Amino acid sequence: MQVFRGFHHAVLDTPSAVCIGNFDGVHRGHQAMLALLVSEARHRGLSACVLTFEPHPRDYFAQQQGHPELAPRRVSGLRDKLAELARCGVDRVVVLRFDRRLATLPAQDFIQQVLLNGLHARYVLVGDDFRFGTSRTGDYTLLDAQGLRLGFDVARMNAYEVHGERVSSSAVRKALAGGDMTLAEKLLDRPYAISGHVQHGRKLGRELGFPTLNIRLVHARPAAQGIFAVCVHGLAEQPQPGVASLGLRPTVDDSGRVLLETYVLDWAGDAYGKLVRVDLLHKLRDEARYDSLPALTEAIAADVRQARAWFATIERHTSCSRI
Repeated sequence: MQVFRGFHHAVLDTPSAVCIGNFDGVHRGHQAMLALLVSEARHRGLSACVLTFEPHPRDYFAQQQGHPELAPRRVSGLRDKLAELARCGVDRVVVLRFDRRLATLPAQDFIQQVLLNGLHARYVLVGDDFRFGTSRTGDYTLLDAQGLRLGFDVARMNAYEVHGERVSSSAVRKALAGGDMTLAEKLLDRPYAISGHVQHGRKLGRELGFPTLNIRLVHARPAAQGIFAVCVHGLAEQPQPGVASLGLRPTVDDSGRVLLETYVLDWAGDAYGKLVRVDLLHKLRDEARYDSLPALTEAIAADVRQARAWFATIERHTSCSRI
């Protein structure tokens, strides 16, 4: 899959089937839409192209209003989003920076400059709640009318439901915020995961007897936070069980920086620089602040015991249950 930051006309010069959206989490609803996109692209002899945005448009508007806390918590970072889009069979992803220029672009100009001049769209697929252009004035009706006039087809996909419930990024965020990892997995059609390169930290975990793999998150407000039983991919041939803390580490750090720290059970090795994926399978508890390092160490030890007990009882995850 090719990934472009903005338009590269020397490469993006072939007709495409385009799907537009934020695709936060690439959940089952997104997957159904992408399957339709790829099918239509293959049938029409077009390139299957996804147009997405960074930052999330709601991040941008929340910052402009001076209330960043109003932005939605992020289900996935760009790396994980791109990995899932590739898994869905997309040929190309164009990541547009969402800034003032794009936010104030009139709907008609968006169609001409972005869809036609930039992506050479011949087929455009959108969701039932899709809006675009200045003040969200563009919608499916306008897009369809312009498609008839300018020579591209437009299709709309209705909401995707499971057992009568709409699958959406908001539903995934709600499940993760509530620590319901089973529901999140059903909505995503896979365990909720975070990937990244292992980085050096303060080595405090090693001093406490629980050395950790550290992954820094680009986004300061992940949809999930707390202590989790996890499965780590990328360290060895088989996935490794572990326990992880995702959050602000209130006992030892007041920087406000979000970190994923993972203690891998019964594993020792040099992981620095490796690209790993951490599946968050089961929430053990929320983050807490402790009065001393001995109290923190005791809490970590209890988390490890609880994680081991959980892995021992879950047959579905026996491939990650070397305890």
